[in-house]
Amino acid sequence: MTESVVKDQPGAGRLAHASSDHPPVPRAKVGVVLANLGTPDATDYWSVRRYLNEFLSDQRVVDYARWKWQPLLQLIVLSKRPFSSGKAYRSIWNKEKNESPLLTITRAQTVKMTARLKALYGDDVEVDFCMRYGNPSTKSVLTRLKEKGCEKIVFFPLYPQYGSPTTASANDQAFRTLMKMKWQPYIRTVPAYFDHPIYLQALANSVQEAYAGLPTRPTKLVASYHGVPERYLMQGDPYHCQCQKTTRLLREQLGFSKEDVDTAFQSKFGPETWLGPATVKHVAELARQGHKHIAVISPAFSSDCIETLEEIEEEIRDSFMAAGGETFSYIPCLNDRDDHIEALLAVINNELAGWLPTR
Repeated sequence: MTESVVKDQPGAGRLAHASSDHPPVPRAKVGVVLANLGTPDATDYWSVRRYLNEFLSDQRVVDYARWKWQPLLQLIVLSKRPFSSGKAYRSIWNKEKNESPLLTITRAQTVKMTARLKALYGDDVEVDFCMRYGNPSTKSVLTRLKEKGCEKIVFFPLYPQYGSPTTASANDQAFRTLMKMKWQPYIRTVPAYFDHPIYLQALANSVQEAYAGLPTRPTKLVASYHGVPERYLMQGDPYHCQCQKTTRLLREQLGFSKEDVDTAFQSKFGPETWLGPATVKHVAELARQGHKHIAVISPAFSSDCIETLEEIEEEIRDSFMAAGGETFSYIPCLNDRDDHIEALLAVINNELAGWLPTR
């Protein structure tokens, strides 16, 4: 991949024709970064506030003019919200590891992906993960990979559907890091993969396995996606269309009828109109229509997190039960399931074409 080196120390060496005082140069490799949303470092007020400040200051997430939004954020939102968010995080926190489930799961995904890629490419590849907000930061991971000799990096935001507040924001942060590097690695970003056949099969497998383990079959499967303001759709963001297509492709993969599966959106924030129907209201309406047992799946999330483990498993479940529902079945995200890892591996291998031998 680069000029030959004379080995001086493990993983590094001198360029073959360089002077004796030339600094060691690591052997050229390809890096793969799995990028997820992020998590606070702890559940106390200040840890949650730091995380929310970074998250809600991102203009991909809240795109109001900074002079309007920042006073509201700093003086009102961040005075109150860390208390409620901290309580929500405490209800799902991985106490054994003292970290959020999102961090635990993303690390587990990375461990499995490392094993898969090492088996294919040996020491020619380095795998790591980063968070858009919180730790490990995008900057720290990309810098570390560059120092390890990764001259080329596949940067993989773990969002099946492209969204400006998610995929684009993750890519933005990667590019900001590159902007400050004297010697930038070549970088490839991974496109949306919601329609990849192996991903859809893994998603269908998770539904079929969940249904097989239930005493009664749900009369409705609700695919709940994280919401965005409705105007994003009008401004050209493809997220809504890709969510709707994900539901259709999943339904077809399962062989379900249109009446068996609904699409809804959760996590509304702020006063403007968001994509709908809102999951929390939709499940209550299903209960009032006579549906006693429903299942909910979250195809926009690659890992279970506060939006699934707290919002769906608590708030949305409570809404359904309070309206007359009897059985609420949440189908976990694909997390580190082997078929999910194989789907992500297929996507990565496609992006590695020309950089590493075809496998």
